[in-house]
Amino acid sequence: MSASGSQLASRHQTTASKRQSGKHQPFAEQSVDAEEHKLFGSTSHGKSSKTLSYSKGHSTEDKEGEGSKEGEEIEWELRDSRLTDYRDGSVVFEQTDVEVPSSWSQNATNILAQKYFRGVLNTPERETSLKQVVGRIVSRIASWGDDGGYFKGKRETDAFIADLTHLLYTQKAAFNSPVWFNIGVDGVPQQASACFILSVDDTIESIMEWYAEEALIFKGGSGSGVNLSNIRASSELLTGGGIASGPVSFMRGADASAGAVKSGGKTRRAAKMVILDADHPDISEFVFCKAREERKSRALAAAGFDMGINGVDAMSIQYQNANNSVRVTDDFMHAVINDDTWNLKARIDGSVVETIPARDLMRQIAEAAWECADPGMQFHTTINRWHTAVADGDIVASNPCSEYMHLNDSACNLASINLLHFLGSDGMFDIDGFRHAVRVVFTAQEILVGRADYPTEKIKATSNAFRQLGLGYANLGALLMALGLPYDSDEGRAVAASITALMTGEAYCVSAQIAARLGPFSGYSKNREHMLDVLHMHKQAVESIDSDLAPVELLETARQVWREANDLAAAHGVRNSQATVLAPTGTIGLLMDCDTTGIEPDLALVKHKRLVGGGMMEIVNQTIPRALNRLGYSAEQTDAILSHIAEHRSVVNAPMLAEHKRVFDCSLGEAAISCEGHVMMMGAVQPFLSGAISKTVNMPEEATVEDVEELFITSWKLGLKAVAIYRDNCKVDQPLNAGVSKNGDASSSGDSDASNVEVSSGYSGMHTQVPSNGNMLPVVAHAAVNAAPHAPAHAVAHAPTAPVRERLPRVRQSKTFEFRVADCKGFVTVGEYDDGRPGEIFVNVSKQGSTLAGIMDAFAISLSHGLQYGVPMIAFCKAFVGMRFEPEGITDDPEIRIANSLMDYLFRRFAIMYLTSDERVSLGIYTTDERIQQTLPGVEEKATRTVQGADFPAHSQSAPICMDCGVTMQRAGSCYLCISCGNTSGCS
Repeated sequence: MSASGSQLASRHQTTASKRQSGKHQPFAEQSVDAEEHKLFGSTSHGKSSKTLSYSKGHSTEDKEGEGSKEGEEIEWELRDSRLTDYRDGSVVFEQTDVEVPSSWSQNATNILAQKYFRGVLNTPERETSLKQVVGRIVSRIASWGDDGGYFKGKRETDAFIADLTHLLYTQKAAFNSPVWFNIGVDGVPQQASACFILSVDDTIESIMEWYAEEALIFKGGSGSGVNLSNIRASSELLTGGGIASGPVSFMRGADASAGAVKSGGKTRRAAKMVILDADHPDISEFVFCKAREERKSRALAAAGFDMGINGVDAMSIQYQNANNSVRVTDDFMHAVINDDTWNLKARIDGSVVETIPARDLMRQIAEAAWECADPGMQFHTTINRWHTAVADGDIVASNPCSEYMHLNDSACNLASINLLHFLGSDGMFDIDGFRHAVRVVFTAQEILVGRADYPTEKIKATSNAFRQLGLGYANLGALLMALGLPYDSDEGRAVAASITALMTGEAYCVSAQIAARLGPFSGYSKNREHMLDVLHMHKQAVESIDSDLAPVELLETARQVWREANDLAAAHGVRNSQATVLAPTGTIGLLMDCDTTGIEPDLALVKHKRLVGGGMMEIVNQTIPRALNRLGYSAEQTDAILSHIAEHRSVVNAPMLAEHKRVFDCSLGEAAISCEGHVMMMGAVQPFLSGAISKTVNMPEEATVEDVEELFITSWKLGLKAVAIYRDNCKVDQPLNAGVSKNGDASSSGDSDASNVEVSSGYSGMHTQVPSNGNMLPVVAHAAVNAAPHAPAHAVAHAPTAPVRERLPRVRQSKTFEFRVADCKGFVTVGEYDDGRPGEIFVNVSKQGSTLAGIMDAFAISLSHGLQYGVPMIAFCKAFVGMRFEPEGITDDPEIRIANSLMDYLFRRFAIMYLTSDERVSLGIYTTDERIQQTLPGVEEKATRTVQGADFPAHSQSAPICMDCGVTMQRAGSCYLCISCGNTSGCS
């Protein structure tokens, strides 16, 4: 048995100690030599059956020989689903009497009702219960399974229905969104897949077909990826003697098409990936195409153009609807390390067009990614080393989030298992239950892939021939925390690797058993050798997991399962050329009430909980008490630690927690997990996945180009198939640091001439011309941007050096507004200089003659003197925004819905009236229009960084604002997810 959680955290724990019995053993004891179990059986003990068979496992057992009704053991309740507009409190969606299990959160209920219920609201056809949604999905899949010969007799069919229903009811698993949208709904295409890969040849007909196919996929709410390396370079000749346009030029047309489809009624952006091989002659143009647009956007914003997401001038910025990635081989990476040359080759005849230093190209990739987060990197040799269908061509592309990688013109059906639901209250991980869930969900996916509809005949043919599936999981970060293991630790990585290995091994056991009954995938015969070689590589990788770090029973079970998977595949083949990926699990992660998405660690220690009647409340992450209990803390100690976290949003300086602080490290905050920690976790689980991992590695703003380059090289060395980075504050729709350091002084070089900020003189050595803080604009331009509205630039650039009072003119303009905070009503009048700057403030509050009224009068006088002596309004806003005292609460201002005090409200209002957008963003203050901006791929909107669950305006977060409800979205793999309404920026 495994030892306690604290012992598990020890790197040097011996195998013998893991076998000792203990109260807090993390994984249930398994006997790898026990009796055979059935595919849906409840008596499994670690060994897969040799043939496909079905009996009830998770579900309620039969009563007196008859199948019991699934859901009887679940407590159901009726509740209202209501989403309100944060700006004015108006209801934007409401459905009453929604039936869900009582264990479901209000957030999951809202997502179910708003996104997955079919039928027009307030009509008899509208779905009202989870039972209806799950019923139509499961019954349709079971019917298809019966027709396809997956089940032998009614008892097997009933067992499958009961088990799949149980998993969906109890949030232990969920399919990707198209299944919830479409399956079982009459009159709509039975689209079941979220991820697509397309192909493009070097003809205008093929390019136009690519545009059309993408539009169809985007229209259906899914995403696609494509490799453009077949298109001849801009230096190559056309058949008629002209010069080719090159792939980057055609990207403009595809980008415009994606933007148009996205704005055609869809609530989430088009998700797409564009890839170019590193030996393409246009690779430098491709690498810097988005970086150039980012510079353009900054320059236009500095010149006063409206470059917001919905800005009238923003449409001039190109390539923003796609994620870009460079495909590199091992030969290229070795050339980089050895400082060798690299050949760029013509597409028509393969001749060498140009020879360049490999390190120069690698530096260009790192520079562009540092500057604007694109491109990412995909490691072609590694991807194809694990390719199961080599005889049908290389894998050259991926879906938008980079987790699905297989043949061109194909699709992948995704589903995810909620890991935390298999960790019992006693600290035991249910290995049998997890394996059973894998078998049930994987079988359902296999049935779906053969009967679902596809947007094109080519995609349908490839998907039916190779039957690619993408089973994955969510809540890994929460599981590790609950086990008392740091995410960034050898032990945490060993547990993650073992669970991933068990999942994929069990999936291939099922795939081989289905093949024994129905035959392998049709492309198997000519790919048999490649398929079995890859399965053998997976088995070898499991043997390499350190037995001193991984829980013995979990690792031994995973190894046994992989031995059986190889034996079964050799005997029967497999039904699926691909089995597993790690997807973002955005919306479906919220549907399952997951604390963490995909492979991600926890975002923060304080979460927001949606209440049944509307509104939100902050709660300390409920995984923390489980972790503290596991680590041996008393109830009194736990209460003290939780109180500290609730107050400070951090475990830093928490009492009595010095030894285990790393267990509670998160993606953001003072104790953030390092970039290397994220990459090492990806490297630990990658050998046990058929596909890849959707994840973007966040880097701090102070990261250098060299840091980005080193992270790319490390990712390749660790065997990742793809990696992408995002350096905080590298997008224009965040606070501009142009030419000014964080302390407000001139850039660190002390020189404001153009030579210090020029970035357009060439690619080579560009990083030496860009200041380390990411500045991109001259100091003068920055001063003009941050001047008060209507104030000339010199008003900031030549501020007086001594306190001199600037009195207002005898006759001046003024603005008056009324406000209410909680039960306190008042009026404010602001007198202005001729150029629009505020110079005097009058504040009148209700209950004249009271102490509060007198204090506000005195404060207004002192504020007026400060303004007239040259104290900028932003200085007052920084001092008073966020101040908390009574009265506090809801206001009547549509721009500022809640205030912590009168001071907090007034200076938020003054900020909106008199500060520039960049100054307001630095304080975390947004107008209504800014909060409802739509999201474009690759463009990170203005946001405030959530530090351990709290909004601190001193930090900016690299996340867009949800276009539906205005809440700052959070990272979910390489996509963004709104934790309020479930809207996602990519595929889920």
